[in-house]
This record gives sequence, C-alpha cells and structure tokens, in this order.
Amino acid sequence: QVQLVESGGGLVQAGGSLRLSCAASGRTLTGYAMGWFRQAPGKEREFVAAISWGGGRTFYADSVKGRFTVSRDNARNTVFLQMSSLKPEDTAVYYCTTGPGGYETNEYDYWGQGTQVTVSS
Repeated sequence: QVQLVESGGGLVQAGGSLRLSCAASGRTLTGYAMGWFRQAPGKEREFVAAISWGGGRTFYADSVKGRFTVSRDNARNTVFLQMSSLKPEDTAVYYCTTGPGGYETNEYDYWGQGTQVTVSS
C-alpha cells in the first residue's frame, strides 16, 4: 500500500502563490509518475500536472501552463506543486496521486485525501 498526504493548501488572494506538497510513504513505486488533480464543487476531478519518475518530463493542463510548476524529490518521496498568479477559478480541492501516469484519473493507482485551495477575488 501507498499513503499520500498533501499539505500547503489554504486561502490566498488572486494573484498570490501557494506551494503544495505531497509526501508518499509505504511501498516503493519505482518508475511511477506523480500527479496533481483538482476538483471544484459540482465539477469532475480534472488533471492539473504530472511529473515522470526521474523528473525529466512534466505535463500541464492548458489552464495552468506558465503559472504552475510540478517537481519531485525522490530521496524524500515528495512531490510539489508551486502555484503562482492564482485565479479564483483555481479554487478546488487538490489531490496528489501516483501511478503509471497520464491525463485521466484511471491512469493512477493511489490518491491522497486532498487539500483545499481557495482563491479570493
């Protein structure tokens, strides 16, 4: 089993920044990508960003390109999401995930409990 615990969410004004962290523990998942999805009230969970095992490849949703940066530290089993120039439409629960990787939720095997990000206008 793998446990994922997110942290770093909170309330921020539009234009501000937040850094999310996700610490993984349990079974080692060598070769697995790590990703971030988000879900706003009344909406489906959507892809935000992902990073390959070695960190050499990153992927972003069009809505966050140029504003969000995903990174990982395999020595600490942690993935980060640096969010800048935040907009009210970024408000959602952000979930950390790990698995083979992709843009769809069914391409990941393990999920965290989520952390709330609220951007006020």
